[in-house]
Amino acid sequence: MKKVITGLVVLFLMIVLASLFFLDLNKKQDNNLEKVRLAEVAHTIFYAPQYAALSQGFFEDEGLDIELTLASGADKVTAAVLSGDVDIGFCGSEATIYVYNGGEKDYLKTFAQLTQRDGTFLVSREKIDNFTLEDLKGKTIIGGRQGGMPEMTFEWALRQNGIDPKSDVDIDTSVAFAAMSGAFIGGQGDFVTLFEPNARKRSRFRKK
Repeated sequence: MKKVITGLVVLFLMIVLASLFFLDLNKKQDNNLEKVRLAEVAHTIFYAPQYAALSQGFFEDEGLDIELTLASGADKVTAAVLSGDVDIGFCGSEATIYVYNGGEKDYLKTFAQLTQRDGTFLVSREKIDNFTLEDLKGKTIIGGRQGGMPEMTFEWALRQNGIDPKSDVDIDTSVAFAAMSGAFIGGQGDFVTLFEPNARKRSRFRKK
């Protein structure tokens, strides 16, 4: 009986030691991954390939350990990269131009294109049947930070459709990027430009 007990104890200790060995081995392998600190301008469906790669471990397969953080607004992403808090930022390319024109010696560099279109959607407070851009005339739209890519793209789209963004509509650029949906829910503006999934979520607060 004692031999059986002794054998079970030895077997248990061997299992524990083997488990510790493999845990230590995995830890060493993880330490071989190159850490990349990444800041994204928004959590949006347009970055879905990135989220899929993160969840499926594709970056680890390539030897990368991605540390993802949210820095709402291109200005916040730019500040994070310039300060060294992150290595790479996902945001509009206008940020690199502003930094370069500002005379920064250690300016940012755009090295990859992620999307081919602006990712914002126009959300209305009132339900409008057969909506056209003409319905925006005389209305207030929370458009985002002045000089930001979403706001500039929105102005371009208006001009392309014969609407003067300076005289035909009132584009509110005073609301910070991260506060736009909250301001709209609070009653500010007739329309707001939002990324998905916020656009779909916030559309529930429209008047019927």
